[in-house]
Amino acid sequence: MTSLSFTATGQIPWPKGGNKIGYSGHKHQRGEKELTIVDNMGNIIGPVTVRPVNEHDTTLLPEILKKVVTTSKQLGLDLTDSYLTLDAGFDGQENKDLIRQNFLLPVIRPNIRNNKNPEKIRFLFDEFSSVQHIYRERHRIEHCFAWADTYRKLVIRYEKLHVIHLGFRYLAYSMINLQWFIGKQ
Repeated sequence: MTSLSFTATGQIPWPKGGNKIGYSGHKHQRGEKELTIVDNMGNIIGPVTVRPVNEHDTTLLPEILKKVVTTSKQLGLDLTDSYLTLDAGFDGQENKDLIRQNFLLPVIRPNIRNNKNPEKIRFLFDEFSSVQHIYRERHRIEHCFAWADTYRKLVIRYEKLHVIHLGFRYLAYSMINLQWFIGKQ
């Protein structure tokens, strides 16, 4: 069974002006955020979605799921009943329903921030315990983004045009996937 990880890399600082740049008041930084799909081998398989940093991740979930389903159909991949691992920021019934509508199984760590009922918290973590072993594989996407950070052009965005920076991102991810393929030979 295929397992997919989906995460935001956080912010990519942007020292100058340009398009698709936002301001995060929480971190006091301008930049953009990226959402990417990675398989359980650490390869980037999903289309990259990049947005200004002031947009919340959950608003980007429908777009990235649509892209992943379309791409998987074009490649002939059957993602039915595959796990989609998300961080606690995506915890919510709407997101889980959206993932299930796309025939994927959500693996989302419960976010107890807005819940003070101990019984409800216990129920959420009991439900999560059945897929916790899958959630532990989330380190693969962090490993993938650590590789991406070795490419200096991606760490800080100096290009004014979004498409140029996105092209560098695709090139770096192709190199990461190529490293895995060559290492397997």
